[in-house]
Amino acid sequence: MGGLALTTVTVYCGSLRTVPESYLELAAEVGAEIARRGWSLAWGGGRTSMMGALATAAREGGAHTTGVIPRALVDVEWADRKADDLRLVDTMRDRKAVMEAQADAFLALPGGIGTCEELFEVWTARVLALHAKPVVLLDVDDHYRGLLEWLRELHGRGFVSRFALDSLVVTGDVRTALDACAGG
Repeated sequence: MGGLALTTVTVYCGSLRTVPESYLELAAEVGAEIARRGWSLAWGGGRTSMMGALATAAREGGAHTTGVIPRALVDVEWADRKADDLRLVDTMRDRKAVMEAQADAFLALPGGIGTCEELFEVWTARVLALHAKPVVLLDVDDHYRGLLEWLRELHGRGFVSRFALDSLVVTGDVRTALDACAGG
């Protein structure tokens, strides 16, 4: 990361209320660890499910939190009005742009299609040298096993480069994931 100290991690994660309790605990652990390191959090601005657990734990640990949420989702995702900085934007594209601009690193936790879409966008941008920020996938319980197998298959077929695969850090450990966010 060019010797600059990491200050803000943008985290992508699930927002549905139906996720297992273990994923809520994981999100809270990530938020607490971000705070312990003295970093700030940028996230999707929701207060429910993994998003809420992440931001609440980060704030409780003293981290500055920047939530970014489209106006249309304020009631759907229950905007986290306790965010230190809650930014309302017009579209999902605006949301992603603001979250990306905040980031010194990107971390994807377990999630669904929205999380995957956000991950793929910042990962692709890194591969294309549009940024040099770390992109990390926290893959606990083999949540992304099928996706990762498919990506390796795409590599074997010539559609994904070895550089692309190597530029995504994949780990199942919270501290290792955050160390990777810091460039370690």
